[in-house]
Amino acid sequence: MNLANNLEKSAYFFPERPAVCENGRTATYQQLNEQANRIATSLIKMGVGQGDLIGLLAPNSMDWMSIYFGVMKTGAVAITFSSLLKGDELSLLVRHSQPRIVFTYNEKLDDLFRLKDPCGIEKIISPHGDLDLGWVLQNGSPHFKAIERDRGDTAAILYTGGTTGTPKGAMLTHEGINFSSFSIAHFERNTEDDRALCFMPFNHVFGQIHIMNATIMTGGCLEILPSFDLGKTLELMAAGRITKFFAVPTIYVRLLGVNDLSEKLGKLRYCFSAAASLPREIVKQWKERTGIKICESYGMTEGMPVTYNHYYPDRHVVGSVGQVIHGVEVQIRDTAGNLLEQGHEGEICFRGQVVMKGYLNNPESNLSAFWENGWLRSGDIGLFDSDGYLYIVDRLKDMIITGGENVYPREIEEVLYVRPEVQECAVVGFPDKEWGERVAVFIIPKPGQNINPEELKAFLKSRLSPFKVPKDYIIVSEMPKSPAGKILKRELRKQFLGQKP
Repeated sequence: MNLANNLEKSAYFFPERPAVCENGRTATYQQLNEQANRIATSLIKMGVGQGDLIGLLAPNSMDWMSIYFGVMKTGAVAITFSSLLKGDELSLLVRHSQPRIVFTYNEKLDDLFRLKDPCGIEKIISPHGDLDLGWVLQNGSPHFKAIERDRGDTAAILYTGGTTGTPKGAMLTHEGINFSSFSIAHFERNTEDDRALCFMPFNHVFGQIHIMNATIMTGGCLEILPSFDLGKTLELMAAGRITKFFAVPTIYVRLLGVNDLSEKLGKLRYCFSAAASLPREIVKQWKERTGIKICESYGMTEGMPVTYNHYYPDRHVVGSVGQVIHGVEVQIRDTAGNLLEQGHEGEICFRGQVVMKGYLNNPESNLSAFWENGWLRSGDIGLFDSDGYLYIVDRLKDMIITGGENVYPREIEEVLYVRPEVQECAVVGFPDKEWGERVAVFIIPKPGQNINPEELKAFLKSRLSPFKVPKDYIIVSEMPKSPAGKILKRELRKQFLGQKP
């Protein structure tokens, strides 16, 4: 088994079909596979062997994809770093993983050359690095068959969580990514005629597995943007170039501010949201404006997908992330690891082929991440209804304890999104001498709208228990976000309280 077999099969069945489009350039499946072969054979000539760690530190591009699959073909392991990392952030992860070779772009060369000797990097491949990608391609052969690996061998390492403390590099196996890609393709009914827009970073599980690998497995086409661009996105849709759209909640919020939105969607048939919980009100408004449902699943870097919500469209349940997919088991447990009954809130735990092998060079995190018999602890609070639909209540670490009462920020955020003047919001806990923590909310108003804290407070009091109603209302023009689009609540606390999260 080798994850790159999916590219080889699509190149065999659909050699002339477009595999990827980028800024007016198109590569067919045959061209993408041949370029991956050139990279693989060149790396082997350079001494790269099975299990070696090879870093990718660059934005989304055709070249990124060919390097990724070229590394896979050799039997080596692709470490996919965020292209936004710099300075100490980058140093922490490179020192932790110590890749033999790093593919990058010129903006990162200074940082990487400083790390080269201390971290044992043998070659930096970049236009002004030790070697140029053009040389690597010329040194290789277009003909090659991916080296067979054991299904449990690591294929890729994706870093997750923050950039402080001990890094957590999730080791994902060939079997795991294959199973994930197949499940996504199955539940989304992928075909070779689909064109998927991808501006989510390839270093992230959403971009790399959910969008890229699932599309390549089924012979569809990826339309790549380096990052979200509202104008370019609408232009591609209106031209009929996009059938599948993948985004995070904040982007759907922005699109809802576009006039005549439904007339600009072209051939779009499918919308999906991930990386953060999608407020029900946004799902409702999107369906009313476009006639298309925003679908959700549940998963995480350490294992995905776990659930899907829309294989049977008539049973799409707004607010739920769906039912457990085939081949995966899910349990709800308390903090001591005891199994809870249906309807009770607790930590979501799951096991199956989708689960990571473990964290790279991090035995302490591996011990705390699993219960016995391979049950992965998600860190998310959820519950099942009587029909087996899973609901995400909140992140365990985001829970606020005020006066001894548990408050889940997502519940408050869902109510706030009903308000017409609220564009985005984030509920956090502030330290409080009397209550332990007090509930606070950061709000971005919609253009032309004003926020009246007293009106909001009265509205929330009519819908929520008194202890859940925020005491602080902070109006902001923007919020710190991760490359995947998640609002970074810990950064909000740091910025406005001047303290560590």
